[in-house]
Amino acid sequence: MDQDSIQTRPPEPITITVLRARNLKGTKADSVQVMVKVEFGEKTLGDSPKVECTPETPAELNFSTTINCTYDDPLALDEIAHKPVVLTVIEGLPKEKKQKEEKTALLGQCTVDLLPLVKGEVKHKYTLVVNPLPGSPLEGIPPEHAKPELDVVISVNEPLMDSPQASSGNLMTITMESLLSPPESWTLAGSQYCYAAALPIPVTADKEAPIIFAGGALKPGADKEIPNKQKKWAMPGSAQANAVYIPDSYISSDSIEDEDGELRAKEDRDHRMISESEKLRVPWNTERRCYMENSAVKSFQDKIAKCRYWPVEVMRLPPPAANKGKKHAASEEEGSISYHGVAYINLAPLLYPGVKRIRGAYKVHAYTDHALHEKTKRKTGYGEEAGRIAFNILNRNSASPFPKKAGKEKDEKKEKEVKKGASQTIKSDTGSEVDGQAPVNVEGQQYVDSKSYIMLEISLTSPLIPKRPPEELARRVAEYIPPRPLFPKRTDGAQRSVEDFHNQVASVANLILDEFRDQFGDELKMDEPQSNESMETRRQKLIYELNSSGKYFAFKEQLKHAVVKIVREKYLKTTTFDNRQELQTFLSELYVYLIDQMHVALGRSLALEDQPPVPTPLTDSAQLKHFAREAEVNENFELATKYYQERIARNKNDPTNWFEYGTFCLYINDITKAEECFKECIAIDQKHLQGLLLYGVVCTLLEKHEAAETFFEAATCVDPKSILAWTMLGLFYDTVNNEIGAEMAYIEANKLNQAAAWSAVRQQRDEEMAKDKKDMDVTGEELEAPHPGDQGGLAPPPAAAPETKQPSPPSSEKPPTSARSGGGRSMSDRRQSATRRSEPHLHPDNSGTGSKLKSDSSMSRPGSQLKLGSQRGTPQPADDTQEEPPPREPTPIPKSSVYMQAIDWLLEVKAVPFTERALAHELLTPTGGPTSNYHICYARLKLQKKEFNDAEESLTEALQFDHQNPDAWALLGHVKYMTGDTTNARDCYERTVSFVSDASEMHSIYLRLASIYLQDRKFEDAKNTFLLACKRSPSCVSWLGVGIACYRLDELSEAEDALSEANILNNTDPEVWAYLSLVCLKTGRQLEAEQAYKYALKVNLQDQELLAEIHEVQQAVGFGNPEF
Repeated sequence: MDQDSIQTRPPEPITITVLRARNLKGTKADSVQVMVKVEFGEKTLGDSPKVECTPETPAELNFSTTINCTYDDPLALDEIAHKPVVLTVIEGLPKEKKQKEEKTALLGQCTVDLLPLVKGEVKHKYTLVVNPLPGSPLEGIPPEHAKPELDVVISVNEPLMDSPQASSGNLMTITMESLLSPPESWTLAGSQYCYAAALPIPVTADKEAPIIFAGGALKPGADKEIPNKQKKWAMPGSAQANAVYIPDSYISSDSIEDEDGELRAKEDRDHRMISESEKLRVPWNTERRCYMENSAVKSFQDKIAKCRYWPVEVMRLPPPAANKGKKHAASEEEGSISYHGVAYINLAPLLYPGVKRIRGAYKVHAYTDHALHEKTKRKTGYGEEAGRIAFNILNRNSASPFPKKAGKEKDEKKEKEVKKGASQTIKSDTGSEVDGQAPVNVEGQQYVDSKSYIMLEISLTSPLIPKRPPEELARRVAEYIPPRPLFPKRTDGAQRSVEDFHNQVASVANLILDEFRDQFGDELKMDEPQSNESMETRRQKLIYELNSSGKYFAFKEQLKHAVVKIVREKYLKTTTFDNRQELQTFLSELYVYLIDQMHVALGRSLALEDQPPVPTPLTDSAQLKHFAREAEVNENFELATKYYQERIARNKNDPTNWFEYGTFCLYINDITKAEECFKECIAIDQKHLQGLLLYGVVCTLLEKHEAAETFFEAATCVDPKSILAWTMLGLFYDTVNNEIGAEMAYIEANKLNQAAAWSAVRQQRDEEMAKDKKDMDVTGEELEAPHPGDQGGLAPPPAAAPETKQPSPPSSEKPPTSARSGGGRSMSDRRQSATRRSEPHLHPDNSGTGSKLKSDSSMSRPGSQLKLGSQRGTPQPADDTQEEPPPREPTPIPKSSVYMQAIDWLLEVKAVPFTERALAHELLTPTGGPTSNYHICYARLKLQKKEFNDAEESLTEALQFDHQNPDAWALLGHVKYMTGDTTNARDCYERTVSFVSDASEMHSIYLRLASIYLQDRKFEDAKNTFLLACKRSPSCVSWLGVGIACYRLDELSEAEDALSEANILNNTDPEVWAYLSLVCLKTGRQLEAEQAYKYALKVNLQDQELLAEIHEVQQAVGFGNPEF
């Protein structure tokens, strides 16, 4: 019993208090007796007492009434969210003489929105404008006068939802805007029909209910009638006239690039501009709020995950009955719907992390049960049920907004007969398949033929999938890899105690030296030679003086404190010893350590002044990186490892050094060491973008998917505008089969890529305009200056010069019309709040997109010029001075797809699995496919995997696309070289070198081509090719090649110079020492020849042929080998 009472919450009363009314005007005088009627839905909550209101004194009503919100009904909060409280202001007229009852007159209405209470507020105050009703005296109030207003307060004692309920539930807002480009058979002539839309919404975990948008009416295009952007209540109750509109709530206007619908391509924009400006439309502009409890939210999320498409059905209804005498006719047509269409809304973006709102244009298709089931996995729709509900809603309205036009009775009868037959056809069409053929909806097909579409917006108060904030991701990254300080912390422990001992030893040594100089300084000034006996005598005298004067004990006391600190801090000895043997052992160890440290301290303080400084390294970090890459190409991985480790040893706090060593370890498939390197990189710099990405790659290879997702998401937060980061996140989601996450990441990457293309176009255009302006200035100066060769009146006039130098076409003088050029906002910026895009976008380049252009331009244009707002066709200008608007600037195409940009980086960092996945995406991209660049990247991947046959086939395909591509020929040469076909490799390399443009990597081409020349004994060609490599980027290998070629050409002086350069760059290369020994043997330098030979053996010369050649020359000259 107690448990039930805890779980069941009693009804919560909602109090509506009407405080006062002001600025009201009566029928006969400014002073008016007013009362306010309060209604909620179909229920009247109460009437306030009559209070007098004058222009100077507001009417203090102070009337309160309540609504009970029960919690045993799951639809209670939903009803409060989408139904308004209607306040009707009523004037009490004075009684006439023979009048029995007092008359009243309706002045106006306003609606109170209870949404703040649903969102958790306990009190909210409104100042609402009273909308005049037809025939009310309020209609005659001039615009410059104060508007009639009501002050209203809504309140609850406690929040309507407790914290768990508020966090688990969700409030979904659906805005059905308009049906655009309707079937051409719909006209404004004759009987006007009603139009409705419906879609299912989960109520509980197992139950759905249709949401109906009734009251749509056919309207002319925006050229003839400016559309009203204010939203209407879905269930206005008794509200009439302008009271059916939600206060301060308007249809949002987004650029086409920011929409989530279907009609966003370049070829669809012209159709949308025509449809929104010139064609008929069916506006609803209705907002319906739906509260979903926790089970309904989970059901909604699961259904989207299983099938991303959500049906929104559109239909035409017969006009509502004009009076009660036509009940029978109404009952016949009540369930008769026609033009049954359906739009399939892709709700997958609502499963993107952090997304709370989608809006876009969605195509309307012909409705059939077969197509519905195929697309949404639903057996039937809600068309018939929705039609009956909508028809009942329309019949309840007292003032029908669908008047008939006279003079069309015969046409109406014929049309009814046709529609009845059509309705029957639809019922059969929407059934199941017959004879294995899909049914056809004849009327619905007209939507497809007319390219009809609906504008729809869906928003949530909280995202279905919460997005982890950057702070949390940074914390998670720090948990996986704690940040490391750049410099070690200084401690007051063992290290400080040893430093103090060194300082005291140096101080005592200086004091002893001063004492020695005082006693024996005069003797040392003489130039007499010093004997051992005299030096020993001085030493004994010094010791005697120190002992007799007491200075020895003073020096010992000065060192005593430093020794005690060493015992305590370094040896951690703070207690007495247990036995004498342990004490003696410790004293011996301490004595040895103190003597060693004393020598260290004396060595520092008594160092010779002429000691040479440590030389600076001859190579910097960039050269070491070049040497390491060269060793990689030559597959000398041991030498490459040495160079990478040397870079790290020089600067351990540089994250780039660790990152590049990690990519090398990834290349040689040492995943464990690569993981350690990327960890060090991120520990040093927690925002190292490429380090975060490659650590995510390593975690994916090790199947640590949760950690990988954290690091990929952290990369997108570090640089939200990085195309690479979003593409890598999409490739990771592909790996774990998260289709919706991959779709979200690729969409964001493509938007950023398009924004980069816009930026490049603008920059190029600005440069061209600046250049043309400069040329025009120069041309103008030349025209103004007199020329000796002028022919009088035959010279062209100065005003003609600018016409011959057009800086750009008219369209380029405008900013780009696509919002994608507006800076490439990231998805986290664009979708953080449900109301973000409801605000007008003030980008300077939105002037030519979608409906925003039309609405803005037409709103600022007088009615006589509305026709000029059309962006299509041939507008008729009002006078000869007006010009046609310039054509919209075409959308630029990015130079490369997001996948190709990722492929280039992945090939550089040797992340093979992700490269394969990106290549597969590039192959399926509409702008990609098997292009020359694709085949080259594919060949590079196969080269990394040592699959030479596949690489050669791909390069053959690439050369068919572009026979003069130097990269393709270079890679083909590498394939031939690696497979031992040096003849064909030489041909490929020679062709690459002969091209006008160089390949992307020429150093390895020069080295391999020159090595082939050496094998073929073409020493002059080898020398010249190696010198080209040295000129571009000198290295030990390139200078060694020059030295070998010169030695073979018997150019010993040049060979020695080249080998010396190679030895400077790497003094541990055995071949360099071996050829230096040969040069010294040939030039007759015995000592140098023997030294070079010994170093060649010391650094492990493995080339037996070269070793045998050295022995032959040694025997020929008779020296060079110390062994004989």
